[in-house]
Amino acid sequence: MDRKMANRKLIRLSQLKSKLAAENLEEIDWVTFGVIVKKVTPQSANNGRTFSIWRLNDLRDLSQCVSLFLFGDVHKEHWKTDQGTV
Repeated sequence: MDRKMANRKLIRLSQLKSKLAAENLEEIDWVTFGVIVKKVTPQSANNGRTFSIWRLNDLRDLSQCVSLFLFGDVHKEHWKTDQGTV
């Protein structure tokens, strides 16, 4: 993990909103981690394609969640991922 994180900045998921407002994250090599705390049953978009929505949290501040929408190949490959997965 130390090797993978070398020269990268860890931004907690619960801090992401404030960091986006305060810093230009496009100029920083950063990473975040999240736990799937809720999965919505896959849905169909207006164009007929199926997608998933996951609610992610860093388990530090349970009131701060991020919704992640999975479309296309990402949805096809990961929609069965279990709730609780990091």
